[in-house]
Amino acid sequence: MTIQRKHLVIGVLWGLALLALIALAWTRLIGPTAQSGLAQVIGPGDYHLTTTDGAEFTEDSLKGAPSAVFFGFTHCPEVCPTTLGDIASFQEELGEDQIRVFFVTVDPDRDTVEQLRDYVGWAPGVQGVSGPPEEIAKAIKAFRIYARKVPLENGGYTMDHSANILLFDRKGHFFEPIGYQEDLTRAVAKIRRMIAS
Repeated sequence: MTIQRKHLVIGVLWGLALLALIALAWTRLIGPTAQSGLAQVIGPGDYHLTTTDGAEFTEDSLKGAPSAVFFGFTHCPEVCPTTLGDIASFQEELGEDQIRVFFVTVDPDRDTVEQLRDYVGWAPGVQGVSGPPEEIAKAIKAFRIYARKVPLENGGYTMDHSANILLFDRKGHFFEPIGYQEDLTRAVAKIRRMIAS
């Protein structure tokens, strides 16, 4: 082996050792700290909304039982109905361990509590959430959600928005997200881990 090749091999080995050290630091120190930090900032806020069963929805609504929060709107052509279908599948898989789900509108100008009641009524455990636009804006900020009104050529509009389902443990702390159309087995496993935590 030439000296140059020997130095190259040593350099590669040191690089791999450094990567392994960084991975270890992430899994043991940085990752849990980052997740813990997210748990404290996603969800808390000064929003006051109303659920389809007439209750107030605030940050305290997330406490007491495991929950999921999803932001959407009733005129949504694909993402929202698909996600509600996924949630119904989660609940069926969970059986007696079903969780509370809050469907918060990003379109308060069109989505009244009554409209949301009709829209989510078929999905087990799901309550719609609406309120004045300024309170919805506070909730969007508190949950770190992206939502934007998109004008249509006919003069109407649609909404572009985040599509994740956010999981919260019984203390009201953010647990982790479920991605749009995430595999059923993996999604239900996340929910079961949250329930057990």
